[in-house]
Amino acid sequence: MLFFGFANAQSIKYGVTGNIHKTAIGGIHDRSRGIFAPSVGVFADFSLVTNDIYDSAWLYFTPQLEYAMQGENAEPRNMDKQKFHYSYIGLPLYIKYFMRNRGYKSDIYFMAGPRLEYLLSEDVSGPPSLTIAQEGNMNKFGYGVSVGVGVKVQEKLDVFIRFDRGFSKIYPDYTKYATFNKALGIGINYYIGSTD
Repeated sequence: MLFFGFANAQSIKYGVTGNIHKTAIGGIHDRSRGIFAPSVGVFADFSLVTNDIYDSAWLYFTPQLEYAMQGENAEPRNMDKQKFHYSYIGLPLYIKYFMRNRGYKSDIYFMAGPRLEYLLSEDVSGPPSLTIAQEGNMNKFGYGVSVGVGVKVQEKLDVFIRFDRGFSKIYPDYTKYATFNKALGIGINYYIGSTD
């Protein structure tokens, strides 16, 4: 799909992206709460339909490369707070669809696609968790899906809401529940150039 997008793109727009998201790890730490954390990265919009008029394409392939902080804090009974914070390199690969009305491109778009991630670092502190024996082995690679909706607010700026849901296990030795990353965030895309 990546090569398809590059080979068939009518135009390319590119820029920087960032968001603030609430993130957590599903199904493992007792009395845990997701943390608010940032994500920053770069992206490109490869148009997949004919773009005869400037910025008239309504379907794009949009890969992103981002640095994302994720994790959660836990407050078990009669214990100090535990911290489970992780840093990832993420690669969401979106298909972005702009709504249309009577042939005109709307400012509202939907995006969806797979997301790959690689664990860069971990920062764990506080008293040992009840499942510490099963947390020593973490998967470095992960995969899931990312979906969102956004709106263009200026020629070079749009805002979006995005939900990421992992499908791979973060802690493969923990068998009681599936452990996966999840995040809900709000962010911006800022376009810095194009090939038009």
